[in-house]
Amino acid sequence: MVDRLLTNIMVGDLQASRDFYIGLLDLKLHFESDWYVILTDREARRFELGLIDRGSDLIPAAQQGRPAGAYLTFVVPDADAVYQRALDRNCEILQAPRDEFYGQRRFLTLDPDGLMIDISAPTAPPPQED
Repeated sequence: MVDRLLTNIMVGDLQASRDFYIGLLDLKLHFESDWYVILTDREARRFELGLIDRGSDLIPAAQQGRPAGAYLTFVVPDADAVYQRALDRNCEILQAPRDEFYGQRRFLTLDPDGLMIDISAPTAPPPQED
């Protein structure tokens, strides 16, 4: 049984990544040290995002490279509003907002370490599962 899920991403500049996620997604700083940060949503702490300095002794040297093979999706009430914040912060945009066939409006951007970030908002009720 799982009691808690905490997603950690390795970052090259802890403060730049902290500021990126707080500024873009209005996250709350829950914990901060010189090598690790935990961010949460402002309301109910429904999720936690950990940022760890990739040079930390806790990260094996062979794993300290740039992110690859994964991306983070944040479901928000209004993807266009977050897109405007991304533009205001000069974020690199990979894909402007568009409506997708599966009932989401989304855009893609990169975090300071080049990790792809998918910002999505529902545009239709979710499909019914059988």
